[in-house]
Amino acid sequence: MTQSPMRTPPVVPPTDWEAARLQMLAKEKAFTHARDALAAERRRMPWMAVEKAYEFEGPNGKASLVDLFEGRRQLIVYRAFFEPGVFGWPDHGCRGCSLGADQVSHLSHLNARDTTLAYASRAPQADIARLKARMGWEMPWYTITDSFDKDFGVDEWHGHNVFIRDGDRVFRTYFINNRGDEAMGTVWSYLDLTALGRQEIWEDSPEGYPQTPPYKWWNWHDDYQPEASPDPKWVAVSDAGEAAFRKASEEGRA
Repeated sequence: MTQSPMRTPPVVPPTDWEAARLQMLAKEKAFTHARDALAAERRRMPWMAVEKAYEFEGPNGKASLVDLFEGRRQLIVYRAFFEPGVFGWPDHGCRGCSLGADQVSHLSHLNARDTTLAYASRAPQADIARLKARMGWEMPWYTITDSFDKDFGVDEWHGHNVFIRDGDRVFRTYFINNRGDEAMGTVWSYLDLTALGRQEIWEDSPEGYPQTPPYKWWNWHDDYQPEASPDPKWVAVSDAGEAAFRKASEEGRA
């Protein structure tokens, strides 16, 4: 089969290319600001109380929905399709769900913002453990044993459900599926889905929400310590970097 030639864009000199890039950059910045505004609206969404007591199977036995939080305040549960009847069983999970699992970044950064990511399927724990070892996945992964998937809209299709807890009281705060799942995987995409957001002072969040300066809480993934103050040297480095970026932005260079 003969493939038609690609109709490529024009090739231009560096000055014209930079002018075109700056035009696109203005649109990209507008898109970023619109995304931030959407996340701010999401943080003001009403909550839904979870009244039913759900039960899962985990590596250590039975687990409640509260247990899935692992002591943290927020929880994101992705319903992955790995079970009898799904294409790939028993060697693999759904190809789409597996592609998404490959995108998941190191969970320590998410955990540092008091947020847990968990996967859930109907496969037995032995099969889940085998699949995780084969694919190199490290997220906590539970077996659904009741109507959790049906009750939260993920019995026939994948999706992320987002929860927050107050003690043992759990509330559903958001839900995405279909193409909404495509962008998931980074710490930022997950945090933007949550009720508390990135928890940084620049965000438009309701009064009283936890917020700290940006950059300062970042750390190496093997060095997070609960309640630890930011490293003074890193604070100085991040302050300098932020100042340089702000200056470049004001001069139209970023």
